[in-house]
Amino acid sequence: MTEPTSPESAKAWSGRFSEPVSDLVKRYTASIAFDQRMWRQDIRGSLAHARMLARQGILATGDLAAIEQGMAAITGEIESGQFNWNLDDEDVHLNIEKRLTALIGDAGKRLHTGRSRNDQVATDIRLWLRDSIDIIDRLLRDLQEALINLAEIHSDTPLPGFTHLQVAQPITFGHHLLAYFEMLARDRERFTDCRRRLNRLPLGAAALAGTTFPIDRESVARELGFEAVCENSLDAVSDRDFAIEFCAVAALVMTHISRFSEELILWMSPRISFIDLPDRFCTGSSIMPQKKNPDVPELARGKTGRVFGHLLALLVLMKGQPLAYNKDNQEDKEPLFDTADTLIDTLRIFADMVPDIRVKPEAMAAALRQGYATATDLADYLVKKGLPFRDAHEAVARAVRACEARSCDLADLPLDELRSFSSLIGSDVFGVLTVAGSLAARNHVGGTAPAQVRAAIARARSRL
Repeated sequence: MTEPTSPESAKAWSGRFSEPVSDLVKRYTASIAFDQRMWRQDIRGSLAHARMLARQGILATGDLAAIEQGMAAITGEIESGQFNWNLDDEDVHLNIEKRLTALIGDAGKRLHTGRSRNDQVATDIRLWLRDSIDIIDRLLRDLQEALINLAEIHSDTPLPGFTHLQVAQPITFGHHLLAYFEMLARDRERFTDCRRRLNRLPLGAAALAGTTFPIDRESVARELGFEAVCENSLDAVSDRDFAIEFCAVAALVMTHISRFSEELILWMSPRISFIDLPDRFCTGSSIMPQKKNPDVPELARGKTGRVFGHLLALLVLMKGQPLAYNKDNQEDKEPLFDTADTLIDTLRIFADMVPDIRVKPEAMAAALRQGYATATDLADYLVKKGLPFRDAHEAVARAVRACEARSCDLADLPLDELRSFSSLIGSDVFGVLTVAGSLAARNHVGGTAPAQVRAAIARARSRL
């Protein structure tokens, strides 16, 4: 006959069962290896719950005092590395509760009155994710500021603008960097929106149907900084759409970082050589002594796929679950935690790297001389002289073909030859065909004229 489970090793739910869980199942079902990182949020939530119970007359004031003292002691143990995380206790919640009971006795057992691990873990995750979003927002702002500072230095630095990786039109490097500022600004807005939606308190939903105790959920929400409570107990404990939304926003941020990384990698190539990255963000080769590899942007580009995978994992995790809570949801934490870790590390390192990017204006200027970047300016010039745009497009295309045959730029053609493509061309055309003239002509909000770039930088600073 199976021996009864001893009180020391008993599970919180073991009274229902006639035999203990096998060691294999313990390892398979335990989450303590990864969810212990939520210990601060778990203690915050438990203290708010205990204080509410005391206010409602459900918990004696002496028990509350003991719980507060015990939680302070546990906090000290965890911070000092002396807390014993036990696999037998499954997760962060039971580890802390069991230690609390060992420290203060029956008062620790009363803490769980009026709640379930279902609403407890849903609360902890939301608290943890809210804290993570606040960290991410600060890091996004740091990266935006780094981009603005570099853009200001290079608000006049000409750079080829590309489409299809072919030289298209002249822009400034500052204008190019501000495009990423705008992407990150939208990312911050999405995180703000995500934070608003997740900032609802699940505690009080208990297992799935609420509780019979006269709790005050609104006071707990206020103490924990939640904007409101979850309105439906089933929804409160079972859905993880807020975690999915977080991962979706994180995936968009990493998409933007990956695009920037791809450009840094291309720009650093000796074939292009628009920039150089500081040595501390690069590595060498084990066999080729001359190599300097842009490992940080390459790895950020790779880690983007990792974050995409976590988003898909959470979507698949949720898609087949009936209401309410299911054990499947334990699998939400590792993808969520790794997504946050990856994003935080990536943003931190990029905010450190961007200010020290060494720009090579001479290489950018040389590239502008190779791709007929002012061809559109010539077409616009002809339109302003009265030629329909399609005819102007055709005339300039023939001029470009002539330049290709002679390996020269449009500005290198003599006036008489330019006039062979359109009699409307006059001597004033050469001001249009310069890079400086092309940049200055785009003098409107959102344009690449240096004056507009400086104005955009001023607006960006005020938005920060």
